[in-house]
Amino acid sequence: MKYWRGYLTAAIFAAITWALTQLGQRYSLLVDMVYPYVTRSVQGFLTVWSSGVDFNIWQLAVIVAAVVAVAALVLVIIFKRSVIQWLGWVLAVCSMAVCLNTAIYGLNYYAGPIENDLRLEMADYTQTELEEAATFYRDKANELSKSISRDDKGNAAFSDFKTLAAETGNGFRHLVLDHYFSIYGGEYVPVKELGWADLYTSMGVKGLTCFLTGEAAVNPQIPALGLPFQMAHEMAKRLCVAQEDAANFSAFLACEASENQEYRYSGYFMAYRYCYEALVGVDPTAAKRVADGRTNEFQWDLDAYDRFYAEHQEKKASEVSKKVNDAYLKVSGGSAGSYSAVCDYLVNWYISEYTAPEEEEEVKFNPYDESQVDLSGIANAKVGG
Repeated sequence: MKYWRGYLTAAIFAAITWALTQLGQRYSLLVDMVYPYVTRSVQGFLTVWSSGVDFNIWQLAVIVAAVVAVAALVLVIIFKRSVIQWLGWVLAVCSMAVCLNTAIYGLNYYAGPIENDLRLEMADYTQTELEEAATFYRDKANELSKSISRDDKGNAAFSDFKTLAAETGNGFRHLVLDHYFSIYGGEYVPVKELGWADLYTSMGVKGLTCFLTGEAAVNPQIPALGLPFQMAHEMAKRLCVAQEDAANFSAFLACEASENQEYRYSGYFMAYRYCYEALVGVDPTAAKRVADGRTNEFQWDLDAYDRFYAEHQEKKASEVSKKVNDAYLKVSGGSAGSYSAVCDYLVNWYISEYTAPEEEEEVKFNPYDESQVDLSGIANAKVGG
C-alpha cells in the first residue's frame, strides 16, 4: 500500500480540483457574486509579498523542485527503492499545485462576462462597422506614432523596462476612479521581468502570471512598442481578469486611459492589429483599403514588430507552448481560442464610444415653465415671461 500513497494523494487533489471546477460551472452566478472579490484580495496579498524581490519567486521554486526531484530519483536508484513510488509523489506535488491554483484563482474563469462590469453592450456588427473600427484604430495609431521618440534608424525608442512597468497601474487607476470600473481595483505593483527570456522568446511567449505567488511577468525581449500593452495584459490577469480576450481588452482600456503616450500608442497599435487581422479574414480587399492609410512611421513599427517574431520565434517551440497553454485553459475553464475574440470587444467599444447616438439630456420638470405646463388658469401666474 505504501507504494501507492503518492498516487492516492494525487487522486485526492485531482478530485478536489474537479469538484471545484464543477462548482464553478454549475453555480457560476454565485461564484461571480463572491469569488472574484475574495481571490482579488488573495492576489493582492501575494503580490505585495512577492514584490520584495526583483526575480520571480515561482521560477526559483521550479528550479528547487526540479533539483529535489532529481536528487530524490538518484537516491531511489542508489538505494534500490521503487521508482514507481517516487513518481507517485511527484504526481502528488503537481496535483496539489494545480488544486491550489484552482482554489485561489481558477474559478475566475467561470465569472460573468466582463462587459457586465464595464457596462458595455455587446452586439453583432457588420463588416462595414469592422472596417470603420479598424480605420479608427489605424488613425489613432498614425497620430500617436509621430509623437514617439525614435533612434537614427527610425525605430521607436521607448523608455526602459522599469520605467514602463512603473506606469502600468496609472491606466487602471483612471479606469477605477474616472469610469467607476471596480473590477480593476487592486494592487498595482509593477510587473517583473520574465526570467529565461531566450527560451520564452523562442516559444513566442510574451508574458506569464503565476497566481500561486501573485507575480505578473513580461518577457523583456519582445519589441518595445509591445511592452506597455503586455504589461497591462499581465496586470489585468493579476487583477483576476482571467479570460484571455477580456485581459487583452482590459489592457487596451488601461493603455487608452493612460496619460503616457507610449502606453497609448502601444494600446492603439495592438487594437489595430487585432481588428486588421480580423478584417483580413473577412475581406482582404477592405483590409488593403485600411492598410493603405498607414503613415510611414506606423508602417515601420508594424514591419519591425512582425520581423522580430519571424526571426526569433521557433516553430516547434511555439507549437509546444501553444499546446501547453491550450491544455491549461481547457483544464481551467478558459477559452483556448479566445485571443482573437478581443476584436469583438474593440469593435463594440468603438461603436459605443464614437458612433452610438448620444442620449438626450433629461429635462427636469419645472411647474413654472409654461412650455411644460399650462399656467393660464392659475391666478397670479406669470405667463409669457
